[in-house]
Amino acid sequence: MDATYNLFEYFIFFYASSLFLLYCILGTLSFINILRYKTYSSKLDDSFLLESSLTPGISIIAPAYNEEKTIILNVKSLLTMNYPLFEVIIVNDGSRDKTLELLIEEFELVETPFAYIERIKTKPFKRIFKSTNPKYSILTIVDKENGGTKADASNAGINASQYPYFLCTDVDCILHKNTMLRMIKPILNSKAETIAVGAILRMSNSCDVEEGVITRVRPPRRIIPLFQEMEYLRAYLFGKMGWALINCVPNVSGGLGLFNTEVAINAGGYNGASHAEDMDLTTKMAAFMIDNKRKYHIDYIPISCCWTEGPPNIRILSRQRTRWATGLAQIFVVHRKFLFNPRYKKLGLVVFPSMFIYEFLAPIIEVLGLIWFIFLVLKGDVNWNMAMYIFLYSYSFAITIGSLVILYDNFIQRQYKTFFYENFKLWLCVFFESFIYHPLIVFFSISGYFKYFTSKEVKWGTMTRQGFTKIEKKEKINEQASI
Repeated sequence: MDATYNLFEYFIFFYASSLFLLYCILGTLSFINILRYKTYSSKLDDSFLLESSLTPGISIIAPAYNEEKTIILNVKSLLTMNYPLFEVIIVNDGSRDKTLELLIEEFELVETPFAYIERIKTKPFKRIFKSTNPKYSILTIVDKENGGTKADASNAGINASQYPYFLCTDVDCILHKNTMLRMIKPILNSKAETIAVGAILRMSNSCDVEEGVITRVRPPRRIIPLFQEMEYLRAYLFGKMGWALINCVPNVSGGLGLFNTEVAINAGGYNGASHAEDMDLTTKMAAFMIDNKRKYHIDYIPISCCWTEGPPNIRILSRQRTRWATGLAQIFVVHRKFLFNPRYKKLGLVVFPSMFIYEFLAPIIEVLGLIWFIFLVLKGDVNWNMAMYIFLYSYSFAITIGSLVILYDNFIQRQYKTFFYENFKLWLCVFFESFIYHPLIVFFSISGYFKYFTSKEVKWGTMTRQGFTKIEKKEKINEQASI
């Protein structure tokens, strides 16, 4: 029995040590990649891309389900993007509110004949709407039956697209007007075929938004989205930017991702039943390229291009994270053939193992470690001096990583108007995240795993939106909302 105890303790020690080492490696790789981006980005001038006839066209695809509060402003925002050749495709995924009616009225839409080719299977397609107003000629509305997932709706948008690249986003997201100019640069700069590009997402909570455009970036006032802003920055700047340098990006975020249309279609598109559609598509596209012996690259840029409304409270956060956890479990069940499979090179030997060990297993190991610690306390076998040293080491490491992330963010591009106060507010999160936010994430992750493996029935649920108005009004709505 003592040997088993020792074995478990050694396992926890080496697991934690390997995680710390991984963060150190990713942080170094990320900084190198940030410098690399700054170099090639400066050589590809925006004005040149805007004027060149060779700049590839992009289809913006945004699924919409019951988005009546924000749909008009956000579609207007997408229509005013700064790019020479693009179209906007809104997929009305069987909305039960006034989403479609508002779109028809605002943009003068009529049902029109359209060569809709079902290159990827989806729930039944109904009709296509186009505007009678030439001002909205680049807008297409796809009306279809609800598929229960964003993935199914996104596939319908891909079927209706006409350009070699598509930008998948959420209709409630707010994009920087130069998002496409920024995200096309890695594709134009790369020697290998770049099949997908991601960018940094931030929280739009508490930002000033006018007519679908962010006029003032602020860190969220509420504590839950403030923690999530810090979490996002760490995931993108320390994680995905680092992985991108060695072509091991695990997923391109569903909130904002630019994809090669031809590769996505040939890979089978999104799994219509998937609730982790971002990792599902990225995995399938990479596997397709490997199976066909084609060199490829998946990249990330360190620039903030997208702002999304984060959960304002714990109840909505629980829905989001439980859903994400079920999606992650679903990925490793559906795509289990890739795990530790040398045939799929980095995908099978680096990407999937690292995600499985440090993402999927992490909440389980943390809970087991906590149970073990409680057991040792009850047994009276805790070396409190050593336990304190371990805690201080882990805590100081977490603070160091968080501090570096904030420094990276400001090195890339200063987002907040008041440099000291607003960054200090974000920095304070680093000190409290381990005690407040992280335990919640672990609990919701375990709940998601339990739900998936006991019932296998995954429901998308509802992410309650507050909409974007003047900041003062928005805060009042947030306070009064009954979620």
